[in-house]
Amino acid sequence: MDAIRVFVVEDQPKILKNLIKLLDKFPAIQIVGKALSGEEALESLAAAAPHVLLLDLGLPHMNGIEVTREVRKRFPGMEILIFTIFDEEEKVLEAIQAGASGYLLKGMEAEKIVDAIQEVHAGGSVIQPNLARSLLRHFMSQPAPSPGAEEPVPQLTAREVEILQVIAKGLSNAEAARVLKVSRATIRTHLEHIYAKLSVSNRVEAITEGIRQGLIDV
Repeated sequence: MDAIRVFVVEDQPKILKNLIKLLDKFPAIQIVGKALSGEEALESLAAAAPHVLLLDLGLPHMNGIEVTREVRKRFPGMEILIFTIFDEEEKVLEAIQAGASGYLLKGMEAEKIVDAIQEVHAGGSVIQPNLARSLLRHFMSQPAPSPGAEEPVPQLTAREVEILQVIAKGLSNAEAARVLKVSRATIRTHLEHIYAKLSVSNRVEAITEGIRQGLIDV
């Protein structure tokens, strides 16, 4: 399997150097670019063509949220994984809403960073349980659609509901697979069916719709 092309954005040169040194040890990862600012990254992404952008949230000038919005406009197929030193739920939530596929706290083991990169590259999301709870609270505060305003959606199977409830707790595809004792590919397949039935494109939207339909216990 080809290595996952990763571009790293971090404003601290020493942290950037150490992170790249760590990730370079993994054959599954290929570092194709680096930048010390969001502006520098945006100038280089087209040529580097990464699969995954590992993006520091606390950048100077153009912060990680602003970079995420701009990357989503210019490179909609690129996955974005937010990297932050602080567990700032509100800012991370805003980054997820802007289009990031998940987030990690700085200082995590290199193996977990690689797992997260592989997860988002495979179409999954990386959302920690505490942020998942914030997402649930946020979505519950949104007004529900008017009765009859939308077409009825196909009913989820019991297994699909179970998987939806598991991912709402913040588990990655790999973690959900271990909990349910199935393969990661099986989880991905079920999620594709869930997305199609709920007319959504990612797990955040699926959680939203699951709450609105009363499928997820909060």
